[in-house]
Amino acid sequence: MRVQAFALHPTSRPSLSVSCLPWNGGFSSPASVFSKKKIKGGSFLQECRNSLLLPLNMVPSITTLDDPKTLPLDILDDENILNGYQEQQQQQQQQKDVQVGVLLLNLGGPEKTQDVEGFLYNLFADPDIIRLPAPLAPLQKLIALIISKRRAPKSIAAYESIGGGSPILYYSNQQASLVQQSLLERYGLDVKTYVGMRYWYPFTEEALEQIQKDGINALVIVPLYPQFSISTSGSSLRVLQEEFARNSAKWGGGGTGTGTGTGIGAGTGTGNGLFTHTVIPAWYDRPGYVKAMANIIQRELDSFTPEQVSEQLETNPIGKHVLFSAHGVPQSYIEAGDPYQEQIQNCVKEISKLLPSEEEGVKVHLSYQSRVGPIEWLRPYTDDVLPELGRAGVKNLVVVPISFVSEHIETLEEIDIEYRELAEESGITNWRRAQALNTDQTFIEDMADMIVEALNQPSQSVTEACVANNVGLVDLDDDFKGDINSAGVGGVGYNDELQSQVRLKAEERFYGRIAIMGVITAVLIEVLSGRPIFGP
Repeated sequence: MRVQAFALHPTSRPSLSVSCLPWNGGFSSPASVFSKKKIKGGSFLQECRNSLLLPLNMVPSITTLDDPKTLPLDILDDENILNGYQEQQQQQQQQKDVQVGVLLLNLGGPEKTQDVEGFLYNLFADPDIIRLPAPLAPLQKLIALIISKRRAPKSIAAYESIGGGSPILYYSNQQASLVQQSLLERYGLDVKTYVGMRYWYPFTEEALEQIQKDGINALVIVPLYPQFSISTSGSSLRVLQEEFARNSAKWGGGGTGTGTGTGIGAGTGTGNGLFTHTVIPAWYDRPGYVKAMANIIQRELDSFTPEQVSEQLETNPIGKHVLFSAHGVPQSYIEAGDPYQEQIQNCVKEISKLLPSEEEGVKVHLSYQSRVGPIEWLRPYTDDVLPELGRAGVKNLVVVPISFVSEHIETLEEIDIEYRELAEESGITNWRRAQALNTDQTFIEDMADMIVEALNQPSQSVTEACVANNVGLVDLDDDFKGDINSAGVGGVGYNDELQSQVRLKAEERFYGRIAIMGVITAVLIEVLSGRPIFGP
């Protein structure tokens, strides 16, 4: 089975000879991209096709030539090239230069308190946040309306405590701008970056409209969640999947793949010309990201004084502790195949390798925050772990928001205010909180490196990323088979391993639905009692 690579053809430039264009992995100079070879017989076109792993109609086989008379004599002897020259020139006139775009996906957040209720409604109206069994699906918006109205007053108070709104859009825009700048300065790659939010402005759909207006025809999609979860990255990718499928003429069928093995995620398109895309679904184990996180944590560890360490050693055998606090998800999601917990655990292990060991005076812990309602979420809970650490005599603690790359309500209010207060009440007197990555230079440069690498690797379409991570598999049936790229995911064909992932085990469905019934029951209790049972 042939693998399709997401390689890009650089901007055409006049040349005095025919050039074969293998992708050498660099954008810094034309010399790093153009590899000139003498043509013999009819091997040139096949060589280019093999080098680029692209269909012939996607990339010009020869560089721009003002006059066929300038072709070297040995090329004029190649009948195949001469016969295809005029057709190729026509294609080059019609085909736009490759315009690369980068779409950063994030949660979104209200910028002012008046936006809070609408934001909460959008959040809970998402079936990836509250999953209802099919017979109850029509109640989704009603439940979202009830929860958002009940939670709005306490959530507004929380946002007021951090300045009246979420800074997540500010930091996401900063990250987009700095990544764009890094790509240009370090790779000579001129791209446009976009931010698409899931639950508030600018929505992902708005970003897609701008992408189309700008003539972007090669898109790298990067969820700003290091670890993949059905409820975060999966939900954002599902929006793209639905948009690509709904407007396939505009996007070239980009959400589902062609099933022919000849396209790059999107295949060939109509209307807006050729449009290709690739997704980076998770990047929790990238060395640059891991290093950036470890550097931030180490700075906080270094801030403890020798006196503070000595004081703690009187009550605990280890002088400094680190608590990674990850955003929680319902346990039923993990049982349904969500890779989030495993990726969180592996991420913490990789970061911990760059920190001092227990023998060197640092102990690492992991917990989960932000649970909602009475159903079972990933354990241990952060608000349980903090009192436990206090009882164990821990006084020097660094709390690390591991799931987040920018400051927002769950770092600035939940961790900095609620959890800090709980920690101090529990005897943890020397509290530190590692800042989110925000605009950290190591992180930004690693993001740029990751995008360049994605341009040089086999692509993964939105649908393939969703299927590989069990997004929406509860509803996937045989009728959907034709919408899955025949290449499968990672070389796995639909009819073997991939097909075995399509349906959840019966007991997994059962437990997931019990969990949802718990949410519905909680909502009914709120309505009947008039008292909210959900947290802020």
